[in-house]
Amino acid sequence: MKLPNIRQGTAATALLCTALTAHGCASSAPEPSTPGWTAEDSDRLVALHERHRLPGLEDRRFGYDAYWEAVLPTISENPIFRVDTAGKSAEGRAIRRVSFGEGPVPVLLWSQMHGNESTASMALADLFSFLGSEPDHPLATTLGQALTLHLIPMLNPDGAERFQRRNAQGVDVNRDARALVTPEARALKDTRDQVEPAFAFNLHDQGIGTRVGNSDRGAAIALLSPPAGPSREVNDVRRAAIEVAGVIRQAVNPLVPGHVARYDDTFEPRAFGDLITQWGASTILVETGGWAGDTQKQYLRQVNFVGILAALESIATGRHEGVPQTVYTSLPMNGRRIADLKLSGGTLVIAGLPPLRADVLVGYADNLARTGGSISDIGDLAETEAMDTVDLAGRFLHPFGPALDAADGGQLQPGAPAHFRITEDEAGSRLLWIFEGGPPPEETGGH
Repeated sequence: MKLPNIRQGTAATALLCTALTAHGCASSAPEPSTPGWTAEDSDRLVALHERHRLPGLEDRRFGYDAYWEAVLPTISENPIFRVDTAGKSAEGRAIRRVSFGEGPVPVLLWSQMHGNESTASMALADLFSFLGSEPDHPLATTLGQALTLHLIPMLNPDGAERFQRRNAQGVDVNRDARALVTPEARALKDTRDQVEPAFAFNLHDQGIGTRVGNSDRGAAIALLSPPAGPSREVNDVRRAAIEVAGVIRQAVNPLVPGHVARYDDTFEPRAFGDLITQWGASTILVETGGWAGDTQKQYLRQVNFVGILAALESIATGRHEGVPQTVYTSLPMNGRRIADLKLSGGTLVIAGLPPLRADVLVGYADNLARTGGSISDIGDLAETEAMDTVDLAGRFLHPFGPALDAADGGQLQPGAPAHFRITEDEAGSRLLWIFEGGPPPEETGGH
């Protein structure tokens, strides 16, 4: 049975330009060259990661117990680590804090503030593996003597357990730095007050459809030195963060060339990155996007490891000092966000209503796994870009089951599950395939 034609938009094409090698897709713009970091330095950290990728975290949708079952054997009996509890989540799960080193420069790192943003949590697990397995490695020694690291790899364990952004109370923890109504936010604020970090790392994931500037390249990594106020001035605190962000750019660019962007620096008075900058720490935000074929973010896990470890090494050695601000400021801004899937050119058939020629936009709950698709928009969407487009010209979409259950008076609404029977005829007797909010039919084989 002939299936609809599927084309990948320029957005998807950009993500699919190579296999997952250490050299990724070619950049269309030259990268600034400075003495801050070299490709050889990045290769050194890649080799280190290959030795210390912690097993048990190959699926990015791990929960609280799975994460700590993988990590605790590495840290709990190792005297180089100090493990305590920063607080408890709304549901009573321990928010574990891991400390390493005895150096004079305190550094705070936290990840999975949003429970479904797990890439950096995996990278921090690999960092524990490296430090715990090779405590006499020159780099481990350098870090331990110069820095005191305080790491919270899973700040929002209840959200992680559900693989959702918000905590169990429905609050975005990263919008609670001012009010501190959630126990997770209070745990982070208490830790900040206790350790008074000189540097802080706010580790997140962003949408995989985000572009690098006006290009068709996906943003694999976006960096930000958050401002301390609406004026967004660059004082000494922020300048140091900009230098370290420049080092991260240099370190990850050989792995994801041309796929590094800069995050919007509009001041957000409720966000931890902005307020921790305001409270005196040079703060670096790392947002991890997507990479071709990397549905479990295992390659970007390595990219995070390289970027974080390069940043820590640069702070420990002072290597970041003097890196030109232009290494950071010349990064293209995060650009437009590309939609997940467009069902283009078909005719909607809903009982009791006239047939409607319309495009249907689908957004996935998990756009890497391409599951949980719901309707984002209906109508003339010819100018709307999508990662994938299914050409349904001359075909008919019949909503069924959950889609109709969510309909308002028979009318489909954005947010309804994207469940359609795709047929060759208006009556619906000649079935082509059934779409239940998953991947396009070329990948499922249709049915």
